[in-house]
Amino acid sequence: MQWLRPFVGSATFSSGEVLLGRIPARNEYDAIVVGSGPNGLAASITIAQTGRTVLLIEQKETIGGGTRTTELTLPGFLHDICSAIHPMAAASPFFRMLDLAKYGLEWVYPPASVAHPLDDGTAILLERSVEATAENLGVDKAAYQKLMLPLINDWDRLASDLLGPLRLPRHPLALLHFGKCAMRSVRGLAQSSFRGKRARALFAGLGAHSILPLEQSSSAAVGLVLGILGHTVGWPVAKGGSQKIADALAEYLLSQGGEIVTGVRVESLDGLPQARVVLMDLTPRQLLRVAGNSLPSRYRQMLEDHPYGPGVFKMDWALDGPIPWEAKECARVATVHIGGTLEEIAASESAVWKGKHPERPFLLLAQQSLFDPTRAPKGKHTAWGYCHVPNGSGFDMTERIESQIERFAPGFRGLVIARKVMSPANLEEYNPNYSGGDIAGGVQSFWRIFVQPALRRKEYTTPVKGLYVCSSSTPPGAGVHGMCGYQAARRALHEMF
Repeated sequence: MQWLRPFVGSATFSSGEVLLGRIPARNEYDAIVVGSGPNGLAASITIAQTGRTVLLIEQKETIGGGTRTTELTLPGFLHDICSAIHPMAAASPFFRMLDLAKYGLEWVYPPASVAHPLDDGTAILLERSVEATAENLGVDKAAYQKLMLPLINDWDRLASDLLGPLRLPRHPLALLHFGKCAMRSVRGLAQSSFRGKRARALFAGLGAHSILPLEQSSSAAVGLVLGILGHTVGWPVAKGGSQKIADALAEYLLSQGGEIVTGVRVESLDGLPQARVVLMDLTPRQLLRVAGNSLPSRYRQMLEDHPYGPGVFKMDWALDGPIPWEAKECARVATVHIGGTLEEIAASESAVWKGKHPERPFLLLAQQSLFDPTRAPKGKHTAWGYCHVPNGSGFDMTERIESQIERFAPGFRGLVIARKVMSPANLEEYNPNYSGGDIAGGVQSFWRIFVQPALRRKEYTTPVKGLYVCSSSTPPGAGVHGMCGYQAARRALHEMF
């Protein structure tokens, strides 16, 4: 097994801006973490908390990965570049271990979690209350409670098994019950559990976050988890933008003696200072670029075969007023699922997997400024939205996205002051981990999440002793929760110190 120390030479840190004026204090560290997304920050914090020396390296001039915020359209309009709504962060066991409020992170909770408008001028709301949600589902009132209440009651037991690597479950009966539902497809579970279009549409919107065809087995898992979180912790936004999550984590890391350097692109392992362990917040394609020469051929091949999923076509808008939803209850949420019925959403997601661009795409839309006035000048608003497209697509979805919004909010276009479009190529340029616009780090099927990025007996490890992977391509997969980094760091601490 190859050992990571000593490294040859050291990185040239003078090329980058060092966060808070810090400079690397030494040429040797206990741990080096490459990539400052939530998982890289979580890995750094977990090791720094043990009193060991940690250096976090970020190639961009700012930290954050998928949790950055900036003025994409006009001065005074703050837009989240990638992640915007944070149920997974609110539920994260790792985040809950940290007093991030002390470091400036403030969660804002809308009255309800999700709205799903329909063509009849009404909307289905995922309320914090299961009972209130069920009241809005007509013939499926009892069926919704029958499906969700046992899972909600089991959530505290489920979380420890679902938000970590594959292992013998701590609560096998709770996981077995969840698995019976989760291993089904979104479409199959919705059609067998519900009779009416309202409940089916609501679950289709939740399940489409999986970025899988809604007919694929295990696609229901993501929808169930997001539904559970809508009732247990809510779907909050970070006051001031998602950047505040990264900033708070960085401040916490610095308080533990960690060091952060930005503006440095790591080209190879040999360019790093000496370190006992190195953790990579990189997906397989980027890991190959940095560490490929150190990896055995069989493992390199598994990384090369790592499947990336559909890309994302994203838009941000500066608005002259709030979105004029026909269903007024949409103003009670920061998150709106736009796509109509189960059948329409399923057709949209299926088309993407066939390499097509749906005429009526399923759209995830966020209206953070309704609840966070720091996002826009007084009287103005922002909106954020994206749809799925084939990986690497160059097709402009602007017209189709805005037509979908107009369908449920007539007059929307008349409020647009400015817009910013980000294609899959733009997203990959912003963050190389988003290969072909895939913001999830790879296909997020239930089984693949637990074996990514390559099938190994010990998750997060590589064949190189001391080299670990901690990105969203590892368990428990995509989302702003830090659990990939936390679990990878715990593995490194157990094996190397």
